[in-house]
Amino acid sequence: MKKITLGSTGITVLQNAFGALPVQRDDMETAVKILRKAYDGGITFFDTARAYTDSEEKIGNALSDVRDNIYIATKTGAKTPEQFWKDLETSLSLLKTDHVDIYQFHQATQCYRPGDGTGMYECMLKAKEEGKIRHIGITAHDIRVAEESAESGLYETLQFPFSYLSGERELALVEKCKENNMGFIAMKALAGGLIMNSAAAFAFMSQFDNVLPIWGIQRMTELGEFLSYIDEPPSLDEEMRKVIAADREELAGEFCRGCGYCMPCPAGIKINDCARMSLMIRRAPSKGLLGPETQADMKKIEDCLHCGSCKKKCPYGLDAAELLKNNYEDYKRILAGEVKV
Repeated sequence: MKKITLGSTGITVLQNAFGALPVQRDDMETAVKILRKAYDGGITFFDTARAYTDSEEKIGNALSDVRDNIYIATKTGAKTPEQFWKDLETSLSLLKTDHVDIYQFHQATQCYRPGDGTGMYECMLKAKEEGKIRHIGITAHDIRVAEESAESGLYETLQFPFSYLSGERELALVEKCKENNMGFIAMKALAGGLIMNSAAAFAFMSQFDNVLPIWGIQRMTELGEFLSYIDEPPSLDEEMRKVIAADREELAGEFCRGCGYCMPCPAGIKINDCARMSLMIRRAPSKGLLGPETQADMKKIEDCLHCGSCKKKCPYGLDAAELLKNNYEDYKRILAGEVKV
């Protein structure tokens, strides 16, 4: 497996990184075992966030004794300098370290700049001067913010959703980061679980020499797949291209990525699950998706207020209310046996 360097940071790692959002759903013992096995297997880049409940604590417990051998990226969703410093100190404490390799503004809704009146970028500069962070990064779901950040010259890394379902604008963003010597960290490389073939996803990423995918891992079986690619990396051959082409055709158009940034819903609807239920059922059929609990979740769509809140908050500009309606109608047809999956 090839190594990549994240732009001007100089951080060079295997093109195979660990996204630690999902381990917050594991108990401490399980999470520590998974994280440690990832390290023992050759993964040295771990991405987490202050918002991921106890994810940072789990990384600290699992990897503090090998801290000098790994890179840790974490994030703050702070909107004020006071919260910035509180988040950073909490992260350092839980991660059991005196510095973070890449500190990122989390789900930024603007490209913070020096002198913009928020004081946020100045916090990054001071934290770097004090040695508490090594590099300044930003994450976004709004491509306009991502593009501005890539052009700004203020950030050393950009984290943005990127997979083989991405369009030309996202591909241009990757190229812009390369031109500006900015590291590109790819989140949602499996498109929020809609890409079922991890080998195809991995092969797609291998064609970029400036992209580091962070794979969201919750189970040992998932980790095993990505560790196996270290010794035998999938190639972007004709077979893989056919898999990618078929997925692109099936998933063309507007679909919910399941990011959850539309939440919470004032009507209590689980938008990030319900608005993509048809795709989930067809791509990974499961009795659980047709069980009483999911049926109850889907029925809540009837309570939609059509307030427009979800559309305003969707980083992809999707009409979530319309997606919910269409998915609910399709779901009822599946339950009635009118449509087979």
